[in-house]
Amino acid sequence: MGQYFVYIIQSLSNHHFYIGQTYDVIARLQRHNAGGCTATRNKGPWVLRATRQFHSRAEAIAEERRLKAMKSSQYLQHFIQQFPPFSDTPEYPPPQLS
Repeated sequence: MGQYFVYIIQSLSNHHFYIGQTYDVIARLQRHNAGGCTATRNKGPWVLRATRQFHSRAEAIAEERRLKAMKSSQYLQHFIQQFPPFSDTPEYPPPQLS
């Protein structure tokens, strides 16, 4: 059993959100920004907006699926306010979107 996270990132170019799960949020964000993820390639740069920790990967996957099923930017904004990103990430505080 380890630490797993659900994270929300936001594109600075088109303002879209992406929801994912991982055991290493910083490395995953770096892969998104390096073009290592098909779903986010050529849509960045990406900034971390929220993280939530879980005790198991199964719990993180279940939360990721639940968030994706919501399809509500209002709910994502609420989630972002409730679970702000780690304060020690290079992207914190996040740049302001225009």
